[in-house]
Amino acid sequence: MFYHIKELQYPSKPDRPDPVYARKLQEVLGGHFGEITVAMQYLFQGLNTRGDGKYRDMLLDTATEEFAHVEMLATMIARLLDHAPVKEQEQAVAHNPVVAAVMGGMNPQHVIVSGLGAMPVDSVGNPWRADYTIASGNLLADFRDNLSKESQGRLQVVRLYEISDDRGVKDMLSFLIARDTMHQNQWLAAIAELESKEGIVVPSTFPRELEKQQVSYTFFNFSRGEESARGRWAHGPSMDGCGMFQYVAQPQPFGPKPFLNPAPPSVHDTLPIVLRNETNLPPHIG
Repeated sequence: MFYHIKELQYPSKPDRPDPVYARKLQEVLGGHFGEITVAMQYLFQGLNTRGDGKYRDMLLDTATEEFAHVEMLATMIARLLDHAPVKEQEQAVAHNPVVAAVMGGMNPQHVIVSGLGAMPVDSVGNPWRADYTIASGNLLADFRDNLSKESQGRLQVVRLYEISDDRGVKDMLSFLIARDTMHQNQWLAAIAELESKEGIVVPSTFPRELEKQQVSYTFFNFSRGEESARGRWAHGPSMDGCGMFQYVAQPQPFGPKPFLNPAPPSVHDTLPIVLRNETNLPPHIG
């Protein structure tokens, strides 16, 4: 059960309307790494966590906060769109030819579709997609993806902060940046806790004797040059402490050259006579 508290978690009020910046801000609302994504991702991870322990509680705590960030951004976007009819698109970017060329001005859908409100889309109008989210049931795998989402999200918010000169906008973004700092640390703490219990390889429950352990810690040099040989991944103890990294400068194939028999005539693939001439096949293939 959810309750909505009518106050914002943090103020979301720009100094002045800016429909062009409202379009940019849509990225951290409805983009791949935006607040809708992390809110839904943490929500489903929490709802799907078996039992009623600290991980489930932590996930639902954080999911609920991310919905508060959705509300903050939606409010900010709506306020940035105040007094911004479509006819003012050109005026909004006339002072900055680079912005006009790159962004194309205000998003007309902010008037036509949403009536000067935020939308569940990114900065170029792509609808938010549920397949942005990850909720696998394996908490270690999920928490690592959460860390990636928060890292990319914080990067995008920082970039938006740098291109704004609106004190109100920058103040709100500074709050989101700080919360992303906490959340990156939060997921790192949870990852470290889980790794200390089950190791770093996901999933930890698969029997190691069933994998080809001869190549479990081998780095293959599959490109020209050997600069990669200098990395931590090429020499020394593996990160899980269960093996030693090896570097193979010129990897050789393990399997034979693949061969496929011709398809039956009813499929109408390449003519069998052409295949026989190209591959020196016998007249009849069993």
